[in-house]
Order: sequence, then structure tokens, then C-alpha cells
Amino acid sequence: MHNHPHPGEVLKEMVMAPLGLSVTEASSRFSISRADMLSVLNGKAGISSDLAEQLELAGAGTARAWLALQANYDLWASQQDRK
Repeated sequence: MHNHPHPGEVLKEMVMAPLGLSVTEASSRFSISRADMLSVLNGKAGISSDLAEQLELAGAGTARAWLALQANYDLWASQQDRK
């Protein structure tokens, strides 16, 4: 797949946008600092197990699915570095 999406992009487009959540609202709802939320959304940081659990508790998929998205992205990024 070309340009594999970062899980933060998926979070932004598939969870936050449909719910109309701002970064501040999402960071509060998912128990993460606003700065850390921005890092995830901008692809500078990954989905942590803590954030994955918070997303699951909020009904936004399962923690395992979020962590799988992150692992798949990390593997793709690693493979791109080798090219």
C-alpha cells in the first residue's frame, strides 16, 4: 500500500470528525494531554496502549484493533526506511 495512513489520521477522520470533537475535547475524553493528542494526530507519536484502552472504553473500536493499526504502520514505515 502506498502512503499507509498513520493511526492518528484514522483517529482524526474516523472518530473525531464524525463526532465533531475538537483536539481539546478529544484529549479530555481520552485522558491524554492536548500536546500528546496533537502529536498522535499529526503522526509524530503512536497510539499507546493507554490511549488504545481509552478509545475502546469510549466505544471507538477495540484496543487490539488500534494497537494492530499502530503495529502495521510501524512495520510499513520500517520497510520504507529500507528502500
